[in-house]
Amino acid sequence: MAIGDRNDPYTTYNFKLEIDGLTLGSFTEVTGLMVEGNAIEYREGNEQNWTRQLVGLRTQSTITLKRGMTQNRELWDWSVNIGRGVLDRRDGVIILMNEAREDVLRWSFRQGWPNKIDGPSLNATGNEVAMESLEIKHEGLELVQ
Repeated sequence: MAIGDRNDPYTTYNFKLEIDGLTLGSFTEVTGLMVEGNAIEYREGNEQNWTRQLVGLRTQSTITLKRGMTQNRELWDWSVNIGRGVLDRRDGVIILMNEAREDVLRWSFRQGWPNKIDGPSLNATGNEVAMESLEIKHEGLELVQ
């Protein structure tokens, strides 16, 4: 990169979601793209004043998706299948796009399944869009280019 070249950060509103076998439409928000580790404190017998910090298990957070409610029932049906004991885990990708709507970053998750689905909050005096949200548990999140 030459001196003076701009390297602006990406904006958060250009993204799309792909999950195996689902026609999803547009989402307004995706959260939970996080991997976290647990530290293990360990003190050796000959040390009196300090502990070592060892790397422990890694955990993935729950991915939460929000969108305006439509006639599309695929997310609800997927959630109902899981509730009935149908083993229906799916892989998915959250794709961040640049200003030209070109794919730039991809977070892929594997073996995802809906843990919770929320319907809209209804209010006769409001005029907001009816929103639904879905929480997906998964067995691994990876940032790929």
